[in-house]
Amino acid sequence: MASLSQLFFLVAIIAFSSSGVVSAQNSNPVCPFPYLYHFGDGATDVGNSVLIQPWGRSLPATRSPYGRTYPGTPNGRWSDGLVDFDFAAFDFGFPEIVPYLSQNSNSSNGVIFSVARSPVMDHGFFSRRGIRIPPYAVSLHTQIDWFKTHLQSLCGSSSNCIANRLANSLVLLGDLEANDIGYALTQGRTLQEAQSYIGPITREQIKATRELIRLGARLIVIPASAPLGCFPYILSTMPTNDTTAYDRLGCHNAVNRLINLKNNLLRRAINNLGLEFPNVTLIYGAFDEGFLQVLDRLHQEGHGDTALRACCGIGGDYNYSSNRFCGTAGVPACSNPEHHMFWDGIHFTQEIAVRIEQSLIQPTLAALNCTALPTAFS
Repeated sequence: MASLSQLFFLVAIIAFSSSGVVSAQNSNPVCPFPYLYHFGDGATDVGNSVLIQPWGRSLPATRSPYGRTYPGTPNGRWSDGLVDFDFAAFDFGFPEIVPYLSQNSNSSNGVIFSVARSPVMDHGFFSRRGIRIPPYAVSLHTQIDWFKTHLQSLCGSSSNCIANRLANSLVLLGDLEANDIGYALTQGRTLQEAQSYIGPITREQIKATRELIRLGARLIVIPASAPLGCFPYILSTMPTNDTTAYDRLGCHNAVNRLINLKNNLLRRAINNLGLEFPNVTLIYGAFDEGFLQVLDRLHQEGHGDTALRACCGIGGDYNYSSNRFCGTAGVPACSNPEHHMFWDGIHFTQEIAVRIEQSLIQPTLAALNCTALPTAFS
């Protein structure tokens, strides 16, 4: 039986062929915005991390079995295939999106600035707290700087050109993986200390959003973080024999309560920012709810035993070891990634990316004045 992601590709080809769309240069037949920009982490990284010098060429995502499901070889994404924003971009009318660091980013209407394992806060924030983050990680502030450089390469010093482009764009800022919190918890920091990061993280997200608005952005989506207490790398780091520490889906209650606090603070901050800029459309995306719906569905389908185990990995209850990460010699990959939420213990499988798109993105199209193309789910 074909998986949802396989069905998606078949219908996507038919839908865009019939609409006459052959590249991102054409006018958008789906949504009332011809430009699309995304900032974030590995859930939406379509190839930036592997292009960052000098580290990119040696990252796990450049090696097999990454890309095994699609296109069959590593494709710059931290998955067995495509990531959730590949499918979301299709819904928004952008069949071709490119990473900012690629050579053709200036010729594309859909440019992604996301970098895997990237936090919201900068490297200095973590070094002052004795926390290590990967050297290739790119903070939200730096991604915004990349964006400004990109706009200048298109518009020069014309603020009117920049404002006009942004006024006709959909901009998304996604701290989907909550890496700032994850780095703290996996390096021995307490939940109480990690909670103290929530305020600075939220302020930085709102600061970046306000900066984009002042540049001219008028339509911005800011998704919530996923329930970090469900991620194999967190569950492996914080084991306990206390069964009451876990919810019915196997997720760590205390960690998810922390993420709920983070998401609630972000939602309130977005509402307040909306009062400051009443002519700007700000949308809070309930990514956490979509994630939990997909995880619950896997349990209903009888895949509860594999749902929170990494497909590609080795060791322990969650098939995850930071010392033997996916892509390392001798680390196997499962034959049924569609039964797993996570590909490598941190990032989603392609099948789950499609399901999240189905659960979260498609219902929001009407709110964005988009006309949904036929998909495998209609």
